[in-house]
Amino acid sequence: MIKTAERLKSVQEYYFSKKLREVRGLMAQGKPIINMGIGSPDLAPSTEVIRSVQNAILEEGAHQYQSYQGLPELRIAIATFYQDRFGVNADPSHEILPLMGSKEGIMHISMAFLNKGDQVLVPDPGYPTYTSVTKLVEAEPVYYNLTEGNGWFPNLDILESQDLSKVKLMWVSYPHMPTGATASREQFSKLVAFAKRNDILLVNDNPYSFVLNPKPISILGIDGAKDVCLELNSLSKTFNMAGWRVGFVLGNAAYIEAILKVKSNMDSGMFYGIQKGAIAALESTDEWYSNLNEVYKERRDLIFKLAKKLGCSYDEHAVGMFVWAKLPMGIDSSEEFIDNILHDKDIFITPGTIFGNNGEGYIRFSLCVTKNKIQEAIDRL
Repeated sequence: MIKTAERLKSVQEYYFSKKLREVRGLMAQGKPIINMGIGSPDLAPSTEVIRSVQNAILEEGAHQYQSYQGLPELRIAIATFYQDRFGVNADPSHEILPLMGSKEGIMHISMAFLNKGDQVLVPDPGYPTYTSVTKLVEAEPVYYNLTEGNGWFPNLDILESQDLSKVKLMWVSYPHMPTGATASREQFSKLVAFAKRNDILLVNDNPYSFVLNPKPISILGIDGAKDVCLELNSLSKTFNMAGWRVGFVLGNAAYIEAILKVKSNMDSGMFYGIQKGAIAALESTDEWYSNLNEVYKERRDLIFKLAKKLGCSYDEHAVGMFVWAKLPMGIDSSEEFIDNILHDKDIFITPGTIFGNNGEGYIRFSLCVTKNKIQEAIDRL
């Protein structure tokens, strides 16, 4: 057998890849599993988006290789979206790069800016991919604590008291996944100032701004943010296009050019029809967001009832498509707690531990489950 690369020893198979195999195995045995684990939208994109794709595939050149930078009209649509929804001005020719999902962007950014041995500030709890990609490019993750007591926002004074000389990049994610915490403009300003003082590239991963969040903001709206910041965004959650793999990154031209050097060697452009569908999604009216959030609010209200049934507490003001819930007093293990529910009640919930050490004592419910299924889960309890 040919030996695998040494870098693979630094990472494990993604939790959901393993756990969902177990869940599928239980379903194959006839178990009526209700999956509240993963945030994969079960709703459909708008009819305008579907129609745009259907029409696009008949256009001349639709099935050829596309530009690594995406269609000019897609970049213009992204720029208009950011201007209208966030009040952020971005040059579509030089400051925007479409991606095949923002997860791709995490790898591209890391490959563009990190050398072996560089350090990366990673939130705990936070998206596990920040850690795995950091290790794959042979950089070193340095975890910073997020706690409920501090509103799931980093204590920058504590961070700055540490040796940051090797830190090249910092991941943040507001609205925060998995907790649903938001950051204010004042907090974003503090993050930008921190990054400038310490010569750190700050990347805000921002796919949840429009789900149950009345005041979406972008870190790029802070004065001087483009000097040290990038922002990732995605159409997966807001427009129910997770399987389409459409995202984008925004930042100053020099940073975008560096990312493009990586990306242009990794793929051959996004399918034309998907780009046309993305344009239609970005042009959605306020009615789209209102209808989407009405569905998620009804589901969240039921998830709150389910969490109470389990004796859990939660923040009613958190945003996004998850409910982050604290386990009852006396329960020590999140993974043991969810496994008991999985095997006893056939309900799969995500343990907080997959997001870091500070996730112990918490569980996460997805809102990508129909009201009927959530009610069924309540009835089973």
